[in-house]
Amino acid sequence: MPAHLRIARPVSQLARTIEMYRRGLGLTWLGGFEDHEGFDGAMLGEPGGAYHFEFTHSRQHPVPPTPTPEDLIVLYLPEAAEWQAACERLLNAGFLPVVSFNPYWDQRGRSFADPDGYRIVLQNAGWTNAQPA
Repeated sequence: MPAHLRIARPVSQLARTIEMYRRGLGLTWLGGFEDHEGFDGAMLGEPGGAYHFEFTHSRQHPVPPTPTPEDLIVLYLPEAAEWQAACERLLNAGFLPVVSFNPYWDQRGRSFADPDGYRIVLQNAGWTNAQPA
């Protein structure tokens, strides 16, 4: 059975994060929970996909998000029109453009941050072309 990847992140405002990632990345609501041992959460991804995001918020002891400029989610979009449309969706959803800490990501991509500081890189390349030369 192939592995499935869950990317779990605490967020400061769950509803805002859900809306931004659904609009910006076109992710689908896969499930969620309320007050499960003090946590609220949501899973977003593509049905049947190999990964999903889990965003959580603790009602009793909120964990402040503490991403660094190198904590990245990188999505590879090889088609220029698809990549440009994805960049526009992130901007329209409220993600902010940022300069990458590692200049490699700005050569063929664009980096964006959500209000908690989590970064998404949209790379205009296929994965096979993603290795530095």
